[in-house]
Amino acid sequence: MEGRNTIDALLRTTMELGATDLHLCAGSKPLIRVNSKLTPVEDTEKLRPDDINLMIGEYLDEEARIKLFTNKVIDFSYSIPKLGRFRCNIYKQRGTYAIAVRALPIDIPEFSSLGLPDIIKELTKKTKGLVLVAGATGSGKSTTLASMIDIINRKYYYHVITIEDPLEYLHSHNKSMITQREIGEDAADFSTALRSSLREDPDVIMVGEMRDLETISIALSAAETGHLVLSTLHTIGAVKSIDRILDSFPTNQQNQARSQLATVLEGVVSQQLIPRKDGKGLVAASEVMIATPAVRNLIRENKNYQINNLIQSGEMDGMRSLERNLAQLCKDGVITEEAARIKAQDIQLFDRYLAMG
Repeated sequence: MEGRNTIDALLRTTMELGATDLHLCAGSKPLIRVNSKLTPVEDTEKLRPDDINLMIGEYLDEEARIKLFTNKVIDFSYSIPKLGRFRCNIYKQRGTYAIAVRALPIDIPEFSSLGLPDIIKELTKKTKGLVLVAGATGSGKSTTLASMIDIINRKYYYHVITIEDPLEYLHSHNKSMITQREIGEDAADFSTALRSSLREDPDVIMVGEMRDLETISIALSAAETGHLVLSTLHTIGAVKSIDRILDSFPTNQQNQARSQLATVLEGVVSQQLIPRKDGKGLVAASEVMIATPAVRNLIRENKNYQINNLIQSGEMDGMRSLERNLAQLCKDGVITEEAARIKAQDIQLFDRYLAMG
């Protein structure tokens, strides 16, 4: 089995079938994820450890192989001409290596195609503050952020810096100049890249993920000092996103962090991808929280648990709960009620919205 030829052929199949991910693991046939479901690639055999090792050997140079051997995991991006770009993760499991590959669309999708509310576009008009896109892995966070940056790129003469691991969407300079830094390739880590970005005269900073206290702390300070900071969190729901940020700080710093977050936060978009009822792809369901004066007060007063009530009643401010959006998608025949119930955080609230005329 030839390493590079085999994996390139599998990636072509992945793209042809509209799959989002390819998984390669010893003892299993190659698997692809289509409409959120894993399925074996037809006419393939179970992979052996030697097959995986051959693929890895052809993809990684010596420096990357040393990094994989040392850290047991490595991330990198990869391109195939005329086919697409891919985000690759090689990791150790049960003594052998496995490979997970995510297909990255070459073209940045138009915001109107994402099924997200227009209020999110309004957040791109902010000149400072923090905007968060939250969701589980594979929920479309990177696509939403890329689309927001594309809106900024078309409208404003800004310097936009993106810090990613690895680079996902490649942005062309339009009205804005967009510089993109990849962790490992262009910078050591998120916090180092974010700190140095403040000396590079940015108007907008996109941080691929706020993973640790240092990155979160610098991002809040950047938002406070006149930059628009866009980032993601692996959380579900606006309130949990706020809790995650505050919980990352030591107890003796949390009052200050609450005050800072209440000042800089502009909005949180929490999204999930759900299979369409007709089987033709996925649709985004989202919750939107806008940082109104009332929301800011609750954050300052450590009453985050009351924010959900403001989200449910804040339609005039552009807010909406996940349950309201799920119920509407059900009524419109876009998703099944069963799929909606799996994603709903509050089943009783979902039922109430579903029962409304």
